[in-house]
Amino acid sequence: MRRAVDHQPALAAETAVRATEAEWTILRANNFAQNFNEDLWFEPLCAGRLGLPMGEVGEPFVDVEDVAEVATAVLTRHGHAGRIYELSGPRALTFAQAVSEIATAAGRPIEYETLTPDAYHTELLAQGLPEEVATALNAMFELMRTGRIAEPTDGVHAVLGRPATDFAEYVERVWPARPV
Repeated sequence: MRRAVDHQPALAAETAVRATEAEWTILRANNFAQNFNEDLWFEPLCAGRLGLPMGEVGEPFVDVEDVAEVATAVLTRHGHAGRIYELSGPRALTFAQAVSEIATAAGRPIEYETLTPDAYHTELLAQGLPEEVATALNAMFELMRTGRIAEPTDGVHAVLGRPATDFAEYVERVWPARPV
């Protein structure tokens, strides 16, 4: 679930969960660090260029392993019913900074380019993504550009009693082993 609860799909899901009689705990996470090596951004990084409509707004990327550990804790330990945890990494980086850290670890140049939302939409369609996916991704980036989810949170620490994994730790663990 995205941290910005007013993002329509997230709001609808949270409203449905809260309307049930079941005990619930909501985890709201920032973008996963693993989006860089397992998802939409991996192939462009391997090709040497990632273009996104973000500019200079930071994103406190959260390690999906932290999210999984938090989910395990809230499902197996008492005291989390009715709670909302916002999960992020411990520091916000711009996408240009994140790509720079990945390029350094990978040992090769990788460029970050700030795109307009229209240019990004066009690139997504050229990659073969459906119109509705391109529109949804642009809406996500529009929300991120507001900066409302750029501030790191303490949700990982609140549940696990330890700091969230830093993006640099993720990069060190994942990128040197990747064939970029």
